[in-house]
Amino acid sequence: MKNVDISAKVNAKSPDGISDNGKPYRVLIVDDSAFVIKQLQQIFVSEEYEVVGTAEDGEQGVIMYKELKPDLMTLDITMPKMDGITALTKIMEYDKTAKIVMISALGKEDLVKKALLTGAKNYITKPLDRKKVLERVKSVLDKN
Repeated sequence: MKNVDISAKVNAKSPDGISDNGKPYRVLIVDDSAFVIKQLQQIFVSEEYEVVGTAEDGEQGVIMYKELKPDLMTLDITMPKMDGITALTKIMEYDKTAKIVMISALGKEDLVKKALLTGAKNYITKPLDRKKVLERVKSVLDKN
């Protein structure tokens, strides 16, 4: 019976949100939809990521990025005050190593392409799929 317990521990997957140094990855979520923010928070927390902040528009997102210096940021493309592409541009000017994953509604392929060319590392389409969110975020964080 003890062998089963040991193998279960050996084969247990550590949460995606924990980095190699044992600390949680710090994530900033920027989206004008409270529902999407809540969804992303639940997905990240379930894998032990630390959500260090949320913002509802690109303007706030840029300010918070500079203050919090997260390991990863999710950034909605379409938002009031400052859209995600403009916010992305400003963040990339500030930090060329920023790891930003864009969030997009279906049918916005041209904007997604522009975001990727501007420096975004990946994108996720709405409606959010938990597995895809975690796969894409992990792939961005795994690229040093």
